[in-house]
Amino acid sequence: MRFAVNTSILFGDLPLERRPAAAREAGFTAVESWWPFDAVDPGDREVEAFARSVEDAGVRLVALNFPAGAMADGERGLVSVPGREAQWRDAVAATVGVGERLGVRLFNALYGNRVEGADPAAQDALAVEHLALAGRAVARIGGTVLLEPLSAAPRYPLRTAEDALAVVDRVAGEAGVRDLGLLLDLYHLAVNGGDLDREVAVHGRRAAHVQVADAPGRGPPGSGGLGLERHLRRLEEGGYAGWVALEHLPGDGDPFAWLLRERRAAG
Repeated sequence: MRFAVNTSILFGDLPLERRPAAAREAGFTAVESWWPFDAVDPGDREVEAFARSVEDAGVRLVALNFPAGAMADGERGLVSVPGREAQWRDAVAATVGVGERLGVRLFNALYGNRVEGADPAAQDALAVEHLALAGRAVARIGGTVLLEPLSAAPRYPLRTAEDALAVVDRVAGEAGVRDLGLLLDLYHLAVNGGDLDREVAVHGRRAAHVQVADAPGRGPPGSGGLGLERHLRRLEEGGYAGWVALEHLPGDGDPFAWLLRERRAAG
């Protein structure tokens, strides 16, 4: 099983350009990142600085989030939000540009909150259009758009693996775009009340990417009660051969003590 570390949550206290090197110092050769820029369409200098930091650290950026709006203000993506169509087109172009430069193949698209006064059916139709646009764009570089259920976001409509997969299947059926997949985040699914044994058994075969944190507390595996190493083993036994990204809070002490250093390198 191949592990990557999310530099946005585990090294978020460091300047952006320092995070890939910090991950490498911790023994990881693969990283993922939330959208690393303030703007949807960052300048060439910002992109170059970020890309150079990844390249100079000798790590591989395996997954990257599309811009997701003002996360600190509660926004959770642009995909289904009316009035953000031009911004989404810019977001897709910018994200794929960074991905092409760094060899990224997995792109996480947060679906967006329900908007007061907007018709949910119209939001879902807009999401199909926007995800088809993104899927076609990442397909050009051999990529996959990921859809993720989230917790602690009351207006975010994708809460289960079934919710996310229904969108994946709708985009394939209505737009003919099949370059989408499930991001199986075991933490979010558990916090939303999911049975992880069932989630892994039923949906593991359709997972395009996996993220982990323990619950309660969103700490490292072993800090809570989810039994994550068992679930990861069952995913692997079921044929999952993709990345497992650590997307947990640092906590106190060494956040990677549970994972032997020789297991952190992608090989």
